[in-house]
Amino acid sequence: MKNSQILYHLALQSVDGIGAINAKKLIAHCGSAQAIFEEKANNLKKITGIGSKITKGLKKVNLLHNAEAELDFMNKNNIQAASFLDNDYPEKLKHCVDGPILLFQKGKINLQNKKIISIVGTRKITNYGKSFLKEFINEVKEYDPVIISGLAYGIDIYAHQLAMENNLQTIAVLAHGLDLIYPKIHKKEAVKMIENGGLFSEFWSKTNPDRENFVKRNRIVAGLSEATIVVESAEKGGSLITADIANSYHRDVFAVPGRTTDAYSKGCNQLIKSNKAAMLTSVKDLEYILNWKKEDEKPKAIQKQIFVEMNEQEQNIYDYLIKVGKQNLDTIALDCKYPIFKTATVLLNLEMKGVAKPLPGKIFEAV
Repeated sequence: MKNSQILYHLALQSVDGIGAINAKKLIAHCGSAQAIFEEKANNLKKITGIGSKITKGLKKVNLLHNAEAELDFMNKNNIQAASFLDNDYPEKLKHCVDGPILLFQKGKINLQNKKIISIVGTRKITNYGKSFLKEFINEVKEYDPVIISGLAYGIDIYAHQLAMENNLQTIAVLAHGLDLIYPKIHKKEAVKMIENGGLFSEFWSKTNPDRENFVKRNRIVAGLSEATIVVESAEKGGSLITADIANSYHRDVFAVPGRTTDAYSKGCNQLIKSNKAAMLTSVKDLEYILNWKKEDEKPKAIQKQIFVEMNEQEQNIYDYLIKVGKQNLDTIALDCKYPIFKTATVLLNLEMKGVAKPLPGKIFEAV
């Protein structure tokens, strides 16, 4: 992306009250970020969601001056920026309507043809969480996934550390600008991960890690990956917000179960109980639901029987898949009028009978 294009994206991003959704609307309407600043206010107001506050904000005289100062900071500190229109913008994040229009990065990040998972959880990690996470990362490393987290205390930093110990690319999404590291105690890890992974942020330099920025950060953590894994969580917490966001993006969510009496398993147990997350006990659960295959493992040929006995529920879902083709679990359950847990069970039965197969992203099709 050319500096001139970055400049106008920066200026647009800094308009008070603009937000990613409205910024994308404006770019789609005008054709480019620069064209927005050249368009008449009355024409912009015709766009849904664009009012006087935004059009007045676009006319502030210091927008480009501030953007030039930020661009200078980026150039001096080897910080790259990708627009949501660029090829090097993370592909999965492009599909999130509220993904940032500019994503800043530092390090050696490569997401091309990679399996990407986010790992989140409590800041008060227990020995149970540490033990599970250590074994999980050791098992999952054969898939060479990119590990995404938020550099926070507890689960986040431990996930980053284990990824680096296993030579996996790991990326921290920050809730502040790339001119600082929060918490400071994790600066050593942040510097180290730049060599194999790096840092992402949507925030300008001199942006403090304010409370509201962590929620914004969480949507990027969820949006970057194909699956979000909650290792430990209390009944309330930021990791549960990340899980909710991932569900809203129709991404897979996994939770590690624990004892009902453990404070930092209550959030995970509730996610599983309310069908907001699949139970994760080992990498095999991830392999099955995401349909991950090892490089040396050839897909097994499914021999469809000429005559297959099905009960009423199996027949209904099978006929539905024949009619509509590929479809995700939630939609199948909704259209066939079965609970999600029952639908999942029926689909597993159909798979065992060789008449249906799972695809990545909780998608199923008849065979």
